[in-house]
Parts: sequence; C-alpha cells; structure tokens
Amino acid sequence: MMPGTFDQIMEYALRHTSSEDEVLTGLYRETHLKTVYPRMLSGHLQGKLLEMISFMIRPSRILEIGTFTGYSAICMARGLAENGLLHTIDINDELAEMALKYFKLAGLEKKIILHTGDAREIIPRLEDSFDLAFIDGDKEQYLQYYFQVMEKVKTGGFIIADNVLWSGKVLPGSTATDKETAGIRDFNEFVAADPRVEKLLLPFKDGLFILRKIASSTD
Repeated sequence: MMPGTFDQIMEYALRHTSSEDEVLTGLYRETHLKTVYPRMLSGHLQGKLLEMISFMIRPSRILEIGTFTGYSAICMARGLAENGLLHTIDINDELAEMALKYFKLAGLEKKIILHTGDAREIIPRLEDSFDLAFIDGDKEQYLQYYFQVMEKVKTGGFIIADNVLWSGKVLPGSTATDKETAGIRDFNEFVAADPRVEKLLLPFKDGLFILRKIASSTD
C-alpha cells in the first residue's frame, strides 16, 4: 500500500510543481473571497496541466465552455501559437469583470475573447475551428456541448472534459439520481462508445476525459 494520505500526496505534488505566478495567486485569492463556489476554480495543479497540454499542442484556436473567474483560460491561453485566440463562454455575466481584469493583468486581453450567455447558443455562431476545447460548463448539458464541439474541433484536435468522475457519483452502484450526475454519466457512456475519438479518462482531481478527434461526423 502506498504510504501517505491523499492530502499528503497532493501537498508533495504541489511542492514539486512550478509555483503559481502572482497573477494566478491573486485570482485564486480573489475567487475565494468573492465567489460562493470557489472550488469551481481549476486551481494550481489542474491549471498547470492544462497549460502544459496547451504548450504541447501549440493551438491556434481554443474553445472553453465555463469561464468562471478565468483561471483555466489564462493557463491555456499561455500555450497559444503566435496570433492564437481563445474563446471562452460563461452563463454568469456577474463574473465577467473579474475574469477580464485578470486577463489584462496576465497580458492576455488580446488573446482571450469572453462570451457571456448560453454556450449552446453561442457555439454555433463561432466561425473558428478549434485545435483544443475544454468542457467545464453545466454538467447537465455535457452531451449537448460535446455534439456541438465535435463539429467545431479539427480532426486531430483535442477535447478535454472536466469533472467526469463527479466525486465518484458516476460509478456503478452509486445511488445518485440528480440531473448533474445523470448528465455526466450519459456523457461518459456516449464518449466511451464513440469511434470518432481516442479517449483517456484520467483519474486526476475530479476526473479529466482527454479525447483526440480521429474522424469527423461525416466519416
């Protein structure tokens, strides 16, 4: 059995990971001071993972569903190719001011376009095609987001979906019947059977589904 508790393992991981810069540290603190559900923020380890993935891919275009206060958008935008853009969408316009402030502090205000409203209405209007998409919006709508995102992501591009383990409530034997759990469970089962993507469900934090699009809807 591995020694150490989960919290000790996480602390060890953090101590061996590059530190947050002042912008992300400030955003983390302000999010915890001013929002009701600060746990929705990606946080240091997940943010660094998203940043690393973005730097590996060097995407020209990124689509994010679920901005919250902008932490994950900043991390992913740092890996954009020259002249790249990140479109991020959030239903809550009350958090837009905070997100925009930190985009500017990070020097990324020209690389990030913030849309407020229902992502299901906004995505079809976007003219760009994307190299990377991050799904972290309304859990009930994950499958609908996926259908729309698949039309926008290039063949060979990547889709990452957050919270796909949902605190274990999606596991066989779970008695959870809430709409969020049902939404994520339906998404997971559909994606697992979808031949258009290669997939890895990574048991990292609350679960990340990492998908690579290998075929279009018409193939």
